[in-house]
Amino acid sequence: MTHAILCLWFEGTAEEAANFYAATFPNSKVNAVHRAPGDYPDGKKGDALTVDFTVLGLPCIGLNGGPVFKHTEAFSFQVSTADQEETDRYWNAITSDGGQESQCGWCKDKWGISWQITPKALTDAMIAGGEPAGRAFKAMMGMKKIDVAAIEAAVRGD
Repeated sequence: MTHAILCLWFEGTAEEAANFYAATFPNSKVNAVHRAPGDYPDGKKGDALTVDFTVLGLPCIGLNGGPVFKHTEAFSFQVSTADQEETDRYWNAITSDGGQESQCGWCKDKWGISWQITPKALTDAMIAGGEPAGRAFKAMMGMKKIDVAAIEAAVRGD
């Protein structure tokens, strides 16, 4: 069976990142850690070379490839959240301990991976279109972490 697996490049921290994702998100786990059979340019024999893990049901491989390539916002995980509590939980987990807040629901974890923490209320407003979507969009543009109550108020025109 042919299927796609997302490969993420890390600088020696793939195992740490995979363990964090597995502990943070449902339907996530570390499946296997594959150790280097010999020394390589950015590691030694026995170091974690690749880590097979799952994030929110998405199969991933973390490759400890060294400092050659860096993560950018051109790639992000988008996580749909049910409510403010879930939004806060994921946002806080990602931005704490070296992560960074950005705009419009975007943030980065300490490994440089970008995340969009997107409450269902915002997605529903955008799908609905029209003036309520425009108001929700305008409200979102001034936010870092999405405030569900403010989005809902904007949709209502409050």
